[in-house]
Amino acid sequence: MLRMLVAGLLLSSAVMAQRLPSDQLGEQKLRQYAGLALDWERQYLRINTSNPPGNEIAAARWFKQVFDAEGIPSQVFEFRPGRANIIAWVRAGSAATERPLILLNHMDVVTSDPARWKTPPFSAEIIGGSVYGRGAQDMKSIGVAQLLVMVMLKREGVALNRDVIFLGTADEEVDDAGSDWMIANHPELLRNAEYLLTEGGETLAQGDAVQYVGIDTAEKSPFWIHIAAAGRPGHGSRPLPDSAPNELVRALGKLVAYRTELKILPVTEAFLAAMAPLEQGERARCFRDPRAAIHDNRCAQMIGADESLNYMFRNTVSLTMLKGSEQTNVIPGEAWANVDVRLLPGEEPQDFLALIRKVVSEPGVSVEAQQKKFRRANASRLDTPLFSAIKDVSAHYFGNAPVVPRLSSGYTENQMYRELGITCYGFNPYTATPEEGATHHGDNERIRVSEVQRGFRVLYDVVMEVSAGK
Repeated sequence: MLRMLVAGLLLSSAVMAQRLPSDQLGEQKLRQYAGLALDWERQYLRINTSNPPGNEIAAARWFKQVFDAEGIPSQVFEFRPGRANIIAWVRAGSAATERPLILLNHMDVVTSDPARWKTPPFSAEIIGGSVYGRGAQDMKSIGVAQLLVMVMLKREGVALNRDVIFLGTADEEVDDAGSDWMIANHPELLRNAEYLLTEGGETLAQGDAVQYVGIDTAEKSPFWIHIAAAGRPGHGSRPLPDSAPNELVRALGKLVAYRTELKILPVTEAFLAAMAPLEQGERARCFRDPRAAIHDNRCAQMIGADESLNYMFRNTVSLTMLKGSEQTNVIPGEAWANVDVRLLPGEEPQDFLALIRKVVSEPGVSVEAQQKKFRRANASRLDTPLFSAIKDVSAHYFGNAPVVPRLSSGYTENQMYRELGITCYGFNPYTATPEEGATHHGDNERIRVSEVQRGFRVLYDVVMEVSAGK
């Protein structure tokens, strides 16, 4: 795998000189599509699909009116009032020699606090060359790029060797009800697919250059934990040393101070090996031999201090919710906290729960799994024509930036569709700076107008590389 990555980098300069499918369309058409991309981006960002409650039916109807106008067959599934998925097809017909490719996006977004934004989160206002809106990073912009690809394939009458399927889902941000329903009720529309592309990848921009193109080929599994402390309630004016809040704070102090074991996965090893030539000094030394790095104190300290690396090497524990009394002068009989745990692929949730119970050993404190269903982490292979197509197209747009497999810190729907036998990648055709990426689930979420008007081309060329008839 490492030899394959190095060989890909050596070929990148040759690939850059090649003309890609979108180059054949001509400047006038590309300008028209770029104008559509910005128009549809702003329309879509104005649809409030904050989850809860979701209201994805509004987004599904918006997509459907575009597909209907373009003569692209589609179907909306409203599986609960206001909650809906949409699926659309550009067919290869009798020319199909390959299994379908799914372009997956989720239509819901996380909630937002308008008071913390420069402009209302659903205004899609353009400020300083960027479109502001909840979902600009996660993941309405990718949904727009996928929409453009479907429209371009249809308008240009592309001779396909596989069906290209657009799938917009509901409720990814909370319970995955949309994908769960789709897989349970219409697996026949999905199971035969060979590939799926969705969110999760990172095309990291530093200044005017792209540092790397990260393709998410594996994800960690969420394993949320509920920690509760019980104690004697009372009046706030008479302190109780063994009160529930005090016991909880002591337990959480141990948890926050605890450091989970560093481990090395093949995907992490491949990522660091590919990135090592771009690093310097001590950091480069650690990157070159990550298996040794986890046993090296200086490397271990570097890993632990770097948020972009730490999660790749360990099961992570983040304290996210706290609850005690409803009143300042009341000592409650119970206090609790929720903890966001993300487990590496191959980890057993019950084993980790037993470990946390040993760390959090205060009397009267319980530690329980919060989730009813645990989704075991999985991964996709790298030696595929789709991965090669992403490398080739990325070399054209992003120069010598390495294209590397990556372990995602977050959860994506990829895990669910891999269970159907589909090779799934997280790939982002848009570049983002660290500052822009930080608005993902944050305040002032935004994407540059220039990226909106280019990203769809990147995705179109990838899709064409693996789906256009020869």
